[in-house]
Amino acid sequence: MNKKVIAFDLDGTLADSKSPLDPRMAGLIDRLLEKFQVCVISGGKFEQFQKQVLDNLKASPENLKNLHLMPTCGTRYIRYSENSWQQVYAEDFSEEEKAKIFTALNKGFDDLAMRAEKTWGETLEDRGSQVTFSVLGQNIVDELGAEGVRMKEEWDPDNSKKNKIREYVAPLIPEFEVRVGGVTSIDVTKLGIDKAFGMKKLIEILGIDKSEVLFLGDRLAEGGNDYPVKAMGIDSLEVSHWRDTANLVEAILLVV
Repeated sequence: MNKKVIAFDLDGTLADSKSPLDPRMAGLIDRLLEKFQVCVISGGKFEQFQKQVLDNLKASPENLKNLHLMPTCGTRYIRYSENSWQQVYAEDFSEEEKAKIFTALNKGFDDLAMRAEKTWGETLEDRGSQVTFSVLGQNIVDELGAEGVRMKEEWDPDNSKKNKIREYVAPLIPEFEVRVGGVTSIDVTKLGIDKAFGMKKLIEILGIDKSEVLFLGDRLAEGGNDYPVKAMGIDSLEVSHWRDTANLVEAILLVV
């Protein structure tokens, strides 16, 4: 196998939405880190990566140096060094930019009457280098567990609501990138910054070719937030659940 980097989306790929890694998946990531560079790139902020991924791994400090974390769709890059997680770069918004994005997202959800009647936690979140509107609130899974995951998955299973919101909001702020994020969220970053941006940065930093990367994600169809990685020519495999990912990782480990 000629791959040096195995890269993953997080929610829907490595774990259920906003949920910790299953012990099976965590064990497989620990094993991958012994043999590959591993990247996790997702719309969540670093604290979400901490809860979902890092808190569930048992990898040694030496192996953690092979783990590359790219929160907020690659607008941040964090790597393990000197016994702690160090930020390598961040493409942060100015306060003026954030205010304009907040206004556009609020207008979109209000004008389209897409606000949920009940929410759990904040719906509009400033992630520094990304602004995210989560329809049911940021804390629904923390508060409701599996029921929260079910509610999120049932809100917009065909992406039609999120696509409608994105199409409405994008012309209001054409100087920014507006995209469908997770199962109930809309993400905004600086123009031209998506998961492909993060993967290109990682390839440059590691000094490798894109042919040496394999990416696994659950939204690889055109319009999905994983699609830019596939579109840039990185070999990509689509999954529909973390168990699919686990099966693929087990197969990868068998051939190395």
